[in-house]
Amino acid sequence: MQIEYLQDLLNYPTRPGNTKSYWFNTPIPETEITALEDLYNNGAPFPKALQELLYLAGDYCYVLDYGINESQQELQEDVRELINEYGKQITRPFYAVDVYNGNDQCLFIYLDEGDDPFVHEGYYSDPESTWITKLKLKLSEFINYRVKRVQEGRSPF
Repeated sequence: MQIEYLQDLLNYPTRPGNTKSYWFNTPIPETEITALEDLYNNGAPFPKALQELLYLAGDYCYVLDYGINESQQELQEDVRELINEYGKQITRPFYAVDVYNGNDQCLFIYLDEGDDPFVHEGYYSDPESTWITKLKLKLSEFINYRVKRVQEGRSPF
């Protein structure tokens, strides 16, 4: 796969000074990406930036938190279940890229916003109807920002 948006993640696949094997990005195969597109985007290709993220670091990414989920599919199912449990809904096609805060929040993208969509935060347990906040960064900007934080010796979060 040609990497267009996530050059920093490609060029820096691990934390600086890494001595632990689990701090390396770990990809998933393109066949798994295609299966995820079938499940969560009605067979249409994901945005290019998301395809690159999964291709480079779909199994593990040192600048994102996939929670305790064993796979991307499990992550997506878990987020959808939590959204439902809290009585929330997202009516557009979306894809969760990060979970945190005791699994009551996630970061996600809408799959119908072009090749490099904006990141949104969903706070399921927030009783407000405006439980979704659009961040000011596109997916590539968000990932590249976190890679730069790690390069500076800071936490990506």
